[in-house]
Amino acid sequence: MKNGSTLIGIFQAMFDGNMLTFNPGWDENAQNLESFDDVREIQKKLKESGIELEKSADESTTGPEHIFLKDPDGNMILIDQHR
Repeated sequence: MKNGSTLIGIFQAMFDGNMLTFNPGWDENAQNLESFDDVREIQKKLKESGIELEKSADESTTGPEHIFLKDPDGNMILIDQHR
């Protein structure tokens, strides 16, 4: 579902529970953005803020990578960088 630049994907039985996803490097149409915050930089800021990650990115790499964390209600948040 799309409303302006907001896009919501609904997937039944594809994931366990609720999941919110963010894709650094893409706009709402999955087109490459010229500039964006790399997932490793986002990870660094989250860890500096004391937020625990369920899955961390390998900071020695570049390009595609992802991290997982949980919100206070236990819902998963996926930050999934494709490039």
